[in-house]
Amino acid sequence: MTDHPLCEPCYAQARRTALYSVLGTIPPGKVVSYGQLAELAGLGRAARWVGRILSQLPEDSRLHWHRVLGANGRLSLASGTPSGEEQRARLRAEGVQISADRVDMARHGWRPVEHSG
Repeated sequence: MTDHPLCEPCYAQARRTALYSVLGTIPPGKVVSYGQLAELAGLGRAARWVGRILSQLPEDSRLHWHRVLGANGRLSLASGTPSGEEQRARLRAEGVQISADRVDMARHGWRPVEHSG
């Protein structure tokens, strides 16, 4: 094992991999905030970075980017835009209720729990 830090491209890829791994575990009908996703992926307070990375996903990505919302359940993609309408349609198809461009995080928020043996 070496004691030198990861090269920058390796570090960036490791962060993306951690993000995508957690994103893939969010169940249908549940949502998280950008900040919560960053924290769950071990990335600290990187909410803006998470948003930037998700905005760069290829159009045919199979990752469930639509389950990630702004703080307090706010939909951050504007209504009337193709991506905003797609997010709303995907969430509604999963049974997530949207009211005034917000999702009730108490009802639909994902809170993973650690299982003890």
